[in-house]
Amino acid sequence: MLDVLSREKFAARLTQAGLTLQGIVVELRRLAYLAAPQEVPRVIEHDADDDQVLACALAGRADLIVSGDKHLHRLGGQYQGIPIVTAAQAVQHIRT
Repeated sequence: MLDVLSREKFAARLTQAGLTLQGIVVELRRLAYLAAPQEVPRVIEHDADDDQVLACALAGRADLIVSGDKHLHRLGGQYQGIPIVTAAQAVQHIRT
């Protein structure tokens, strides 16, 4: 997670919001539900890490998969009934 949040495209936004990477990770760990899938089926041919995301979402009975990943969004907006949304869409979903 730190490798993603450390990307340059997030740096200015995090600084603007007064957030630190470590603070975000601590808060996410506090809120997170850990899910350990029994098996990880091959779904995304070009990115096995994405298969891990899908398997964890199923194991954890997720309400949403929030990602900007193009491979996940190519699944047609959902995976086995779990909507795949962007961060902006997730915020809208949470607000309603």
